Amino acid sequence: MNRPIRIAGELPRMASTIKVIPKKQTEDEVQESRVGQGRPVLHRYRLQVDRQTKSSFEDKDAAEKAAKAIKKAHPIVQVTVYDAEREERIIVQAD
Repeated sequence: MNRPIRIAGELPRMASTIKVIPKKQTEDEVQESRVGQGRPVLHRYRLQVDRQTKSSFEDKDAAEKAAKAIKKAHPIVQVTVYDAEREERIIVQAD
């Protein structure tokens, strides 16, 4: 089974790149694509993990309950509830 070996001949060429012309969006399509890009609504009590806000709550008890659940699952991270109205932080300790 002697097959010829191509040493310096012409190499096979790769396929050329396909260029796609972008579709022009109507004004309604542009508005629909931007629906989720607004700023998030921040309530009074903000749940923060390692000083990054993860969610916000209108009720202090709900915020503390969520914070304790996170602290129980991940005891290494710093979990706080920030009160935006009074500008104070409540540090949640592991139980």
